[in-house]
Amino acid sequence: MKSNCCKNEKTKNELDDLVGFLKIISEENRLRILCLLQQGELCVYEIWEYLELSQNLVSHHLRVLREIGLIESRKEGTHVIYSLNSKNTKKYSTLLSQFI
Repeated sequence: MKSNCCKNEKTKNELDDLVGFLKIISEENRLRILCLLQQGELCVYEIWEYLELSQNLVSHHLRVLREIGLIESRKEGTHVIYSLNSKNTKKYSTLLSQFI
C-alpha cells in the first residue's frame, strides 16, 4: 500500500511544523517547563527555583517555547506570569497524531 504522506504541499508544511515542534520539546528542560505549566500559571522565579536552573537559562527556554506558541505570558505588576497556550498545544497534539 502506497501512502500519500508528504506528497502535497499542505502535508509537507505540517510535517515541517511538527519537526520544528519536536526539536524544541526534545530538550529536557523545556519539556519539564511544559509539565510544570500543565498544573497552572507560574512566574519565572517559581520555574527556575523548581528546576534548579539559572534564571537566564530558564528565561531562554521560556522564550523558545513562547516563540513557537506553546506558552503565553502576561505581566502582573513586576512579574511575568507564564501559562500553556492550550490552543497551540492541542494543534501540535492533533498534528502529531496525524503522522503516528
